Amino acid sequence: MDTAGTTTPQQQKPGSKLKKRVTDFFVDLYKIGGFTARFFKEAFVPPFEFREIVRQCFEVGVKSFSLITLTGFIVGVIFTKQSRPSLSEFGATSWLPSLVSIAILKALAPLVTALIAAGKVGSGIGAELGSMRVTEQIDAMEVSGTKPFKFLVCTRVIATTLCIPLLATYVALIALLGAFLNVNTNEGTSYSAFMSDVFEPIGFIDINQSLVKAIVFGFTIGIVGCYQGYHSNKGTEGVGKAANNAVVIAMFLIFIEEILIVQITGWFR
Repeated sequence: MDTAGTTTPQQQKPGSKLKKRVTDFFVDLYKIGGFTARFFKEAFVPPFEFREIVRQCFEVGVKSFSLITLTGFIVGVIFTKQSRPSLSEFGATSWLPSLVSIAILKALAPLVTALIAAGKVGSGIGAELGSMRVTEQIDAMEVSGTKPFKFLVCTRVIATTLCIPLLATYVALIALLGAFLNVNTNEGTSYSAFMSDVFEPIGFIDINQSLVKAIVFGFTIGIVGCYQGYHSNKGTEGVGKAANNAVVIAMFLIFIEEILIVQITGWFR
């Protein structure tokens, strides 16, 4: 039997899989765009859920406080300790406070804070909303006439957008404290001299850049976590998948945003 010109299912499978993935990517991109637009449409329209926003700020900020503190202090100590040998080769250990301040205030503080929050907060939001979707609590809220999107999504995104910049600022201060203890132990630099060297190379643009990064990272963590949880599939696997996707996608977007913001900031220098 002549089979020339025919295509077996095995031959069609690779092409169909690729086509499906590309189609799913653009469909998800469209849904995320609509989800984000819906947030901006409902977040600034009364009634405002102030009580829930405060509760979510507590969940995002206060409950991450101990982990953020420990991480920030370790970052300051380790970065200072690792940078000292390279500078000592050129007899430039006096530049250590300036180097540490540039690295921490401009890059490490917002980035480390965002990555930790993506793992802790983003996964929590995805799992929480995913479990609510699986147990049909969100459907029940929609049927009862309430606005689950405003109560569940808007409050969490606002909380992450507000708290991540505050946590990033705190991480920067704690990291500088760790750096000072290391510098003071090894070089005997006083606190006033250390702080003078720390803020000398930092300008207005650098502070704004760090703040913008933290705000964008916070919004990204909130919107990705809420989207994954709010649209999770039915079943128990959907909860785990929503939490995992919230972390992976948020971290990926954070690195992309880091590159873009640094590039855009460079145009204004």
